[in-house]
Amino acid sequence: QVPLVESGGGLVQPGGSLKLSCAAALGAFNAYNLHWFRQAPGKERELVATISNSGKIEYADSVKGRFTMSRDDNMQTTNLQMNNLRADDTAIYYCNARLPNTSRNYWGQGTQVTVSS
Repeated sequence: QVPLVESGGGLVQPGGSLKLSCAAALGAFNAYNLHWFRQAPGKERELVATISNSGKIEYADSVKGRFTMSRDDNMQTTNLQMNNLRADDTAIYYCNARLPNTSRNYWGQGTQVTVSS
């Protein structure tokens, strides 16, 4: 029943990799713009990456060259491949889906990513 569910978080060492997944239960999934956000303790929520309903991808400067976002409309999922992780990537990561020109805006429950030696 929950519209978005994240998975794939965990504890990794600096330089390691994780792949986050977000499974959707939304009608017209292909019409939604998709986003990954993160929030670290004591920090404001930060937009990490976006992939639009037309396939346009944008990344925050802090993750550019290290993270790759993708979407699979047939599987109704969006993924975030995270490479060369750093300690300051530690945060709760949230999947978000927004339908343009509507009030439909959904959030997942979050998945914890901890990067530590």
